[in-house]
Amino acid sequence: MAAHKIYAMSFKSVYPHYVAKAERKGRTKGEVDDIIFWLTGYDANGFEQQLADAVSMEEFFAQAPKMNDNRTLIKGVVCGVRVEDIEEPLMREIRYLDKLIDELAKGKAMEKILRAA
Repeated sequence: MAAHKIYAMSFKSVYPHYVAKAERKGRTKGEVDDIIFWLTGYDANGFEQQLADAVSMEEFFAQAPKMNDNRTLIKGVVCGVRVEDIEEPLMREIRYLDKLIDELAKGKAMEKILRAA
C-alpha cells in the first residue's frame, strides 16, 4: 500500500486491529492504550477525542501532544523493514507504534516495551 494511502486512513479504523492483535495473544486494550499514550503523549480524553473526530493517521501523529523522546530506542523489523532505517518521519512514527504492538503481542513485559530504565 502506498504511504499516502496509509496516511489518509483514519486512526479510528486502524486502532481496532491493534487491539485485536493484542487480545488474540492474551494482552489487553488497556495495554494498547498505555503504549499509545506513552508514544504520543495523548491522555485518555485526548485520545478519545481523536477517535471521535476520526482523524487520519497523519493528523493523529501531527496532533500528538508530545512524542516520547525514548521512541528512538525502538529498534527492529516491521513488515520487513528496520524501523530505525525508515527515513520518512511519519512512516517511522507509524512503524514505531506497529513495533510496540508487535512486542506486546509477543509477550514482552510492559516496562521493556515502554523502554523504562
